[in-house]
Amino acid sequence: MISPDSIQMIGDEMAIRWSDGSEDFFKMEFLRARSPSAENTGERDLTGQVHGGTTQTSFPGVRVTGWHRVGDYAIQFEFSDGHRTGLYAYDYLKELSAEANGA
Repeated sequence: MISPDSIQMIGDEMAIRWSDGSEDFFKMEFLRARSPSAENTGERDLTGQVHGGTTQTSFPGVRVTGWHRVGDYAIQFEFSDGHRTGLYAYDYLKELSAEANGA
């Protein structure tokens, strides 16, 4: 499993250099919009119904204000709008990279 070697803010993007030598760049607003948190996506009950979540898909001007690694599997970003509950698993970030680059 790959893991981040380096995480940096560069302008309005987050840059991640991975242990396999690859690099990914994410617009901060993009990361906020794709937060995997229950606050964003809602929570499913036992019958599969989704409760909560948001329909907001754009977060103009929102910036990453901090981050920390969670165990050996995820990054938790903190955003300027106060959001900080999403755990971005490394595999999820690689999926987002493909989406961000149109792959």
